[in-house]
Amino acid sequence: MKKISILFVSVLLLSSCVSKKKYVALEEENGQIKSELTKTRVEKEELENKFAAIEARVNEYNAKIQSLNQDVEGLTIENEAKFEVNEDGTVMSGMSKQKMLETLDKVDPEKLAKAKTLKDSMNLAVQYNLSKAIDTSDLDEDEDLVVDINETVVMISIADDMLFNTGSYRVSNKADKILKKLADVINSEPSLDVMVEGHTDSRSINTAKIQDNWDLSVLRATSVVRKLQKQFKVAPEQLIASGRSSYQPLVDNDSKENRAKNRRTRIILMPNIDKFFALMEAN
Repeated sequence: MKKISILFVSVLLLSSCVSKKKYVALEEENGQIKSELTKTRVEKEELENKFAAIEARVNEYNAKIQSLNQDVEGLTIENEAKFEVNEDGTVMSGMSKQKMLETLDKVDPEKLAKAKTLKDSMNLAVQYNLSKAIDTSDLDEDEDLVVDINETVVMISIADDMLFNTGSYRVSNKADKILKKLADVINSEPSLDVMVEGHTDSRSINTAKIQDNWDLSVLRATSVVRKLQKQFKVAPEQLIASGRSSYQPLVDNDSKENRAKNRRTRIILMPNIDKFFALMEAN
């Protein structure tokens, strides 16, 4: 009996000893798992922080690239819009040159062949844009409608018989088409100033209503200005009327043909060339 009791106690002690070892081992294993989990969490946080930093740098680079693209685009536009003074004194930008070239593609090759300078080409392009809306079948475009560009000023010279009857200062109805075209351009740009100049030949005139060529040139200018204002709704503050009498002739007044050339009305538009080309295309 005594032997059996000793054996039972020994078994109990042995069992207790094995369970404790397993417990300690499990505790150690649990500690390692917790340590590895903590390490994994730390590594995960570090990776997340690194990813966030990389993402921030990518966004920063993208923003810089976008800014550079905008700068390049802005510089391109600025360069195209930049004015240059050409050898012949004309002033125009890259955009205007491009528009001018597009217009010249439509111009009669024979006329284009006569353009020897950039200024000639500009005049030809402006004249084409101006005349395409006007019936020019019954007039000599080389003499009845002359366009000239001097720096940023556009000067349109219209023959006397296109606007007035002989010796009269009343604007005839046949002038409506060209004046309507000009009015559309003027009305499209409120900042545009427009001077209308009357010019006569050297023959003297004296009637009940007209004292001399000064009177006639000014009266013709004011008649055109009134028609632009009243019939075509041009703002009067944009208009200037002036007369030159016979003192700025184009040619000598020594023949009927030359006197006809000197009798003219000159309409001077004062925008920059970019705006003028844009307005002519829009209208």
